[in-house]
Amino acid sequence: MKYLFGNWKMNMSLAEIKAFTRQSKVKLPSNIYVGVAVPSVYVGACEKLHKNMLLGVQNVSEYQKGAYTGEISANMLRDLDLDFCIVGHSERRGYFNETNTQVSEKIKRLQEYDILPILCVGETLKQYEKQETKQVLSSQLAGNLDNVDKFKQIIIAYEPVWAIGTGKVASEEIVAEICDYIKQEMHKIMGQNYPAIVLYGGSVSPENSLSLAKLPSVDGFLVGGASQNAEKFMSIAKNMIQGGEK
Repeated sequence: MKYLFGNWKMNMSLAEIKAFTRQSKVKLPSNIYVGVAVPSVYVGACEKLHKNMLLGVQNVSEYQKGAYTGEISANMLRDLDLDFCIVGHSERRGYFNETNTQVSEKIKRLQEYDILPILCVGETLKQYEKQETKQVLSSQLAGNLDNVDKFKQIIIAYEPVWAIGTGKVASEEIVAEICDYIKQEMHKIMGQNYPAIVLYGGSVSPENSLSLAKLPSVDGFLVGGASQNAEKFMSIAKNMIQGGEK
């Protein structure tokens, strides 16, 4: 099975969403899951889109409920019949100072309502240059997966911070090695029989997705900018199918 998720971030208008919905009506094989994480205020506007693909959002509160102005709970997401939620994105960690503990709590809230968490991990350029990638990822995974439900699926998205929105893509050798390393760490934390699913994210495009999709340790992609364009997004999906053929 292959997985393709888009992250629209704080982008798209109602008109653009309608156009995307029309242009993304492409029949895909049953062996690929395709979904988009939309701005939460546009969930209702994506009702028709949800008929064709999975629908998720980009963040959730670590709290169950209460006086937390502006926050959105996992229970609210469940009421909207959402399929998944991104947590731990580097922009949340960097701009909003989210900690490993907070991310762990968010995962627990999502699991309580059977919403699939897509956990983002990745190193900064400075950490990469100091060859600290594996240490950083090990620390993030250990902290983010602390006391989560080991019987429920969590998807990991490896997104090196230095490759997000920069046009820079980690080499195929690095992507293959690190995604395999993450799976090894997942098995240490969650158990050897845990179905470790690892995506790559970081300037994924129609141009580079075919070769990346051929890597055995890569189960799919978390796509940023290219996911806002239906033609590019569907092109990546087709490349994944082609890349996964034996």
